Amino acid sequence: MTGAANRWWLLLAVPAALLGVLIAWGLANPLGPEGSSTVRVIAIGSCSVALGIATLSWMGRGERRPAATPGTAWAQLTAVSGLWLIAEIALLALNAAAAGGTAVTDLTVGDFGTFVGDVNVGRVGAAIIVCAFAVVCYSVYGFTEPRKVPMAPALAVTALALAARPITGHMAQQSFGSILDAVHVLAAALWFGVLAALVLAMPSRGAWAVWLPRYSALAWRCVLALVITGTINATVRLGSVSAFYDTAYGRVVLAKIVAVTLLVALGWWWRRTWVVASAAHRISSDGSLRRAVGEVVFMAVAFGLAAALATTA
Repeated sequence: MTGAANRWWLLLAVPAALLGVLIAWGLANPLGPEGSSTVRVIAIGSCSVALGIATLSWMGRGERRPAATPGTAWAQLTAVSGLWLIAEIALLALNAAAAGGTAVTDLTVGDFGTFVGDVNVGRVGAAIIVCAFAVVCYSVYGFTEPRKVPMAPALAVTALALAARPITGHMAQQSFGSILDAVHVLAAALWFGVLAALVLAMPSRGAWAVWLPRYSALAWRCVLALVITGTINATVRLGSVSAFYDTAYGRVVLAKIVAVTLLVALGWWWRRTWVVASAAHRISSDGSLRRAVGEVVFMAVAFGLAAALATTA
């Protein structure tokens, strides 16, 4: 199977993320997660891929052989940020309807305005939509002048949007809780998003040989930040070992820990095998692509668990 055909398998990340939400629902029901988690994971996932595309392009600035041509990077960012914008609008509408105790089809303009104007979740959601819209517009502009427009503004705005969401999360009431959550979310987004961007960008075995080791160096730093902040958050939130199985939130956290542990073990194995072989040009481009797609799909399950955790009591 050709590389172009293999890239389409990346779409399996969507049902994998929804599977993560479904697993969380089975563990937490009836105390969560909310139905909006299915849209939330699409919003967070697409935003993370947008961050990955922008990061990969930024990392390749000044390179003779960037990960992707500027035109391709801007086209990909336009498409992914468009999906992100649509998902964020849908998520805000669902949250507004839930806050008013009504179906989204019965939501009035007045109720929506009140939610956006008076409720923190609504204000943050509206701000994220503004960020997504700005990235869409900027990426369209970048596509018209791909070699002249810098990627850094798109990278900064996307990261800002990801960091803004934890302001209204579970940890917001704790000292430095929002900061820890923001670091946690950004680390996860980079770990997932840059690998997805590699799947979309890598044209050859030589490109994988250059960029996979660079991603590997970034990934372990992301994992370290993710584990440290996640451990602190879980310790503060749960308070005891028994809460891991006595509470709905704890059971979802435990499932997320299992998923991340398996991903870390897989990453460790890849560093010893795949990364070494790729750097030495001993593995084909399609071989690297299949491994990367498989890991992205596996990561998507963990993203589904994380998205569901945000609305689990």
